[in-house]
Amino acid sequence: MPRVLITPAYLQGVEGRHCEILREAGLDVCFPAPGMDLRDTGLLIGQLAGIDAVLASIEPYTAEVLEASSLRVISRCGVGYDSVDVASATRLGILVANTPGVNKEGVAEHAVALMLAVAHGFPRRDREIRRGLWNRQAMPRLAGRIVGLVGLGAIGRETALRCRALGMTVIAADPAADKSWAAENAVSLLDMDSLLEQADVVSLHLPATRETAGLFGAMAFARMKPGAIFVNTARGGLVDESALVDALRSGKLGGAGLDVFQQEPLPPDHPLLAVDNALLCPHMGGLDLTSREAMANLAAENIAELHLGRRPERRLVNAELAHEWTW
Repeated sequence: MPRVLITPAYLQGVEGRHCEILREAGLDVCFPAPGMDLRDTGLLIGQLAGIDAVLASIEPYTAEVLEASSLRVISRCGVGYDSVDVASATRLGILVANTPGVNKEGVAEHAVALMLAVAHGFPRRDREIRRGLWNRQAMPRLAGRIVGLVGLGAIGRETALRCRALGMTVIAADPAADKSWAAENAVSLLDMDSLLEQADVVSLHLPATRETAGLFGAMAFARMKPGAIFVNTARGGLVDESALVDALRSGKLGGAGLDVFQQEPLPPDHPLLAVDNALLCPHMGGLDLTSREAMANLAAENIAELHLGRRPERRLVNAELAHEWTW
């Protein structure tokens, strides 16, 4: 019986619907050894011995890991797949799948929560009160301001709807944007430079690819409005963090709300930890309870369908492999 390893920490030992989906498809479910840190590639290789498919988290599926495995499928419990060397997986005949769309509302809520928190001075105001200070400094409201969404995919569109509900003007930069949807929902499509120059809040909603790596560096931050707010719930690799720290410390940016980083967990000596106008979160966008369950179930469905000879084409990252691929 083919074996499926379930790696997300929040699913360890959990007998949910995702397990039922796998077992009903004739698959054996197993979990890593307790306390195992699968970010260590050596430990990950050891846990993948005899495993045919993995319902995966953010552990690193490098070329070394993949070549040492007998994997046929990696189904990411989430939208991003930057932790997987897709080129190596394709070369080795390993299908890579993800779970698009199921956490879009959760990520959008998180992005807006960060915008509101930074705009209203949290958590700094909370810390001041705890130190005995009572600083009633007025700050700009978000209503009537311009939010620029870099990326207008499923998450970007959900974020746009929530920003409009707050009374914000929404602009977006995305060459692949659905122009009809944008027109129907009063979202103006602009080029990147124009967006950066006009937006009071810039929020990232792009995947991590070779083309988007380091997209936001010193030049991008220099183009933004003085005092603008920067929000990233996408991927840390989109941002040059040194340039971001400089922009925050200099006052060029009014603040930042960050859910993702180049290295996660964030190292204890990282400069962002010493920046007062940065609000930091441990990659929580899309990890609401509803989204977690939906992602686990859909990731399991990907594996089950492939084992049963079906192709979840829309959820395959390297779909070009699917036509000649066999379990």
